[in-house]
Amino acid sequence: MLSFETRTGPDFGADAPVYPANGVPEWYRDAKLGFFVHWGLYSVPAWAVRHGEGVNIPAEDAYAWHQYAEWYGNTVRIAGSPTWERHQRLYGAGTSYEDLADLWDASAFDADAFVGELVGAGAKYVIPTTKHHEGFCLWDTPSTGFNSVDRGPRRDLIGEFHDATRRAGARFGVYYSGALDWHVSDFPPIESDTDLFRFRRNDEHFARYSAAQLEELIERFSPDVLWNDIEWPDGGKGREDYAVAALLSRYFDAVPDGVVNDRWGVPYHGFLTREYRDIPGILESPWESTRGLGYSFGFNQDEDERHSLSGAELIRMLVDVVSKNGNLLINVGPAADGTIPALQLAAMREMGAWLAQNGDAVYGTRPWLRFGEATGAPVRYTSSSQGVHVHALDPAAGDLVLPAELAGGEARWSDGTPAERSVRGDGTVVLAVPAGLRGGPVATATVG
Repeated sequence: MLSFETRTGPDFGADAPVYPANGVPEWYRDAKLGFFVHWGLYSVPAWAVRHGEGVNIPAEDAYAWHQYAEWYGNTVRIAGSPTWERHQRLYGAGTSYEDLADLWDASAFDADAFVGELVGAGAKYVIPTTKHHEGFCLWDTPSTGFNSVDRGPRRDLIGEFHDATRRAGARFGVYYSGALDWHVSDFPPIESDTDLFRFRRNDEHFARYSAAQLEELIERFSPDVLWNDIEWPDGGKGREDYAVAALLSRYFDAVPDGVVNDRWGVPYHGFLTREYRDIPGILESPWESTRGLGYSFGFNQDEDERHSLSGAELIRMLVDVVSKNGNLLINVGPAADGTIPALQLAAMREMGAWLAQNGDAVYGTRPWLRFGEATGAPVRYTSSSQGVHVHALDPAAGDLVLPAELAGGEARWSDGTPAERSVRGDGTVVLAVPAGLRGGPVATATVG
């Protein structure tokens, strides 16, 4: 996956705009866990080719066999692709992707119940997709009739998400597709990473359109996070009033403790993003790991437990990311009707139960001297005012080996129970994992 912070063109030289100086606020660094919500027209077909172990797709066919269900609007236009074939069978020749807007029934969506599940799973911030690459807006916007109030659900879905998230006491952010909007473009389908940046509008008119929509979202919702995707139109990267630098300056004036990501295609960014990638060590800059519970962000009805993170895997991922100075932005992909699929819900609830017991070792922490150990049973470290939190990722092993730096400290398990220690013949200090924790996903001891 791409590292977007390295894409910073075009070069304006001496005429470059001045960007804000805002960094990454402490609330964001303390939050550690957020939830993405990918919901749109793609949730109607809710399908992509299944990926995973044993699936080998040639690189030149990657976009025709795209793993992301939210890319359905592009994949369906690649003649002969599995998505194109399935679409013809189910919806009939002549039915366009945009026609699906009138089939979208979101009548089961209860924003308070939905957000309640996210917060119950441990989320400190919630970021729904306001407009994905398909161009369908999920709020009441005068900029286009291609929105969820005028068609399909006939509801201001982002307004409902915002109100429910604020009521639940969590931070609210917005995802916005800045440089890709297939509804207002006439390009052929994207079939390569090169096409991803070639087949997009960079003209002033589109830059103004994108800026106006994002300004609406800022004015209406004062989002704590602006999560832009696939850069910004080059026609809006200069010194103009509608360009990125001016837009972000007005955003920070309105939301002084807000934060932005790195996907703007300009020299300024807030936190880094890493998508479906394992990071080998601590990153100095605050960053965010993001992925779906399965191989897709949008709901793929063809995925089952073989393709989706279990609760235990999700918890271990969270601990790993936090130990490396990151936040985890995990995605839930609702069904078209607005319900959370049972497979996703089970993993979320297991993580929420674990965090209820172990949250002090995750929220508000910072990296320790190192993220973990290169040998022995896998462990991860986080630190806080309480001490160093040592996370055993394989509690079934029975013993948690303390590093030399922590060998003399007092240790307690997350339930407050003093940790029993012993010393091996080589002088290694070991904590015996209590029997009640050995069957869990992660056992955490705090040494202080």
